[in-house]
Amino acid sequence: MTETKFIEELKLKSPMAYSQLLDDYQQKVFSTCISFVPNKEDAEDIAQDVFIEVFNSISKFKGDSKLSTWIYRITTNKCLEFIRKRNTKKRFAFLQSITGNAIPMDKTNYFTEINHPGILLEHKELNETLFKAINNLPENQSVVFTLHKIDGKSYQEISEITQRSLSSVESIMFRAKKNLQSVLENFYKNEM
Repeated sequence: MTETKFIEELKLKSPMAYSQLLDDYQQKVFSTCISFVPNKEDAEDIAQDVFIEVFNSISKFKGDSKLSTWIYRITTNKCLEFIRKRNTKKRFAFLQSITGNAIPMDKTNYFTEINHPGILLEHKELNETLFKAINNLPENQSVVFTLHKIDGKSYQEISEITQRSLSSVESIMFRAKKNLQSVLENFYKNEM
């Protein structure tokens, strides 16, 4: 079935087309989610939200890009939305602790995916350090770095997903690498 026909079937709410969509994209979407949010349960929840969004919004899909690009754009946005909400909750809890109205914070370790397929590090602490460093980058740098280095997307694919020019993606990636290098050098200097 051609992509155009497949999209038409999705717009007609065909159960077979939805089943095919899940078969084709479920693992890819989950892999992207876990690249941004290295916690299996949260990544699964976000992936589920992605497919709900795809199902609810397919009628608005104009075909300006490939279906896969559109799905990755939704996935990236859902991941960033989750990270923003999580960071807002952390700031809120911190402000409450300053004012003495603290809500007990969850002290469990957030980074549960030691063997993440995109990260070939041997120790959990190194994974945590890297993911924290990536999450502390400016959002555009975090997105480009994660999609390229962790999720394995080409610069051209990232350009389509983020709707930025290829030269802009390359420039953002260069700055992300420089910033990560600086952050990680400082971390290791302090660890020695």
